[in-house]
Amino acid sequence: MLHIHIVHVGTVKEKYLTDAIAEYEKRLGAYCTVNNISIKDERLPEKPSAAEISAALEKEGERILSAVPQRAYLIALCVEGKQSSSEEFSEKLTSIAGEGFSDICLIIGGSDGLSDKVKNACRMKLSISKMTFPHQLMRVILLEQLYRALNIAAGGKYHK
Repeated sequence: MLHIHIVHVGTVKEKYLTDAIAEYEKRLGAYCTVNNISIKDERLPEKPSAAEISAALEKEGERILSAVPQRAYLIALCVEGKQSSSEEFSEKLTSIAGEGFSDICLIIGGSDGLSDKVKNACRMKLSISKMTFPHQLMRVILLEQLYRALNIAAGGKYHK
C-alpha cells in the first residue's frame, strides 16, 4: 500500500479547513494511508528583515528534514516547481510507486516558503499554481489533488 506523508509548517485552526482535510483524508483511505506531520513555525517580528526570514526558514528546514520518513520520495511544493495537469500528476505518482517507493512525502512550507536546503533534498519540485494560496488552504488543495490523481490511476469517475 502507498503511504503519503504530508509535512507542513504550522497548524490549521479554521473548522471549515479541518473539515475539508478530514473529508479528503477519509476518501484517500481507499487508495493509501495519509500521515500528517506538523512542523512548528518560527515566529517572526511584525516586519522581519530578509536575514530574519532566512534564519527562520533554515530552522524550519532543519525540523522538516528531521521529520521526513527515511527512503521516502520527497516532493517540495514551491513556486519554482513544475506545474502539471491532474492526469500528469496521477502518472507521476504511479511512476514513483513503480520505481519501488511505497512512501511519498510532500512538503508544504509556511507563509515564507521553504529553505533551499529542503528544496535541494527533494527529488521533485511541484507548483500547484502560479497563484498564491494561504499555506493552510494548500493542504486542502493538495489532498484534493492527491485524491483526484489516485482516483484517476484507479480508473475512478471522480475526475471529469
